[in-house]
Amino acid sequence: MMIKTGPTNSILDAGGLTVGQAHDSLVKSGVTVILPEAAAICSVDVRGGGPGTREIMALCDGGLIEHVHAIVLAGGSVYGLAAADGVTAWLGAQGLGYVAGKAPVPVSPVVPSAVLFDNANGGDKAWGMTPPFRRLGIEACDGAAVRLLEGRIGAGYGAMAGLYPGGLGSASEKLGNITVGAIIAANPVGSPFMPGTDCPYAWTYEVDGEFGGKRPPENYALSVAQDTKLSSLKLAGQSTVIGAVAVNAALTQKQLKRLAIMAQDGVAMAVRPAHTPLDGDTIFALSTGNAPCAGPVHLAELGAAAARCVARALTRGVIKAVV
Repeated sequence: MMIKTGPTNSILDAGGLTVGQAHDSLVKSGVTVILPEAAAICSVDVRGGGPGTREIMALCDGGLIEHVHAIVLAGGSVYGLAAADGVTAWLGAQGLGYVAGKAPVPVSPVVPSAVLFDNANGGDKAWGMTPPFRRLGIEACDGAAVRLLEGRIGAGYGAMAGLYPGGLGSASEKLGNITVGAIIAANPVGSPFMPGTDCPYAWTYEVDGEFGGKRPPENYALSVAQDTKLSSLKLAGQSTVIGAVAVNAALTQKQLKRLAIMAQDGVAMAVRPAHTPLDGDTIFALSTGNAPCAGPVHLAELGAAAARCVARALTRGVIKAVV
């Protein structure tokens, strides 16, 4: 199957959203904010054993909330959750949020978030009582645009992918009149490269040489021991793949939950091992358009595309972090 991408080959191709990014080069960490143009229906899937999240339960089945006003991805581990404070304040100042009453009752922006651990990367973490993440969240919102940079940027600025520099990447895929896009901050404990090579596990999904055209060596044999060995030893909670997928189809929250579940397969397509007790893999799913979904089979096709987008976005983030 030939993968056809959108014009920017990024999550922006799903339409209806902007992305803002900010980082602190001394701290070696950053923040990425996904801002829907209008409150968007959202769901989430958490697959890693050590997640760091905010407002995840608000998106569970049977709750009051279906729509979100932003998604925040951040470094800094638990300190990075404060980025959502800045984004919430930024949205609230513009009157964007859940309306719980008439003025002077303030709106309540719904800002689910996930963080990755980059606190052992050598940056200056002596921030005392003033971690930088609230500020970085506001800076990311101020700089949000319909343009997206990849590599050492935003939430991927201080990331590591096994023994390799991690990063932030994005990708898209078109299926007829529907576009699926993904944005991923790659900080897994597992490796994105086949052992002993510079060929990414996700090479079979490469589009237009986006991974540098690397292929496995001739007669390459991958042993079980090689394939499952951790490329670097990290403690629990010190790794994570976080990100989001967006689709310009009118999906319900229940359908988005399935999309997020299938999108997580993209992590396993690009990293081995994946979803370990040491990771906190978390993927959000957003509906940003009104194209119809024709039923379960169509949803399954969209989910498969979301997984491919996640695998490609993760790999692009790692590749572009070292270019």
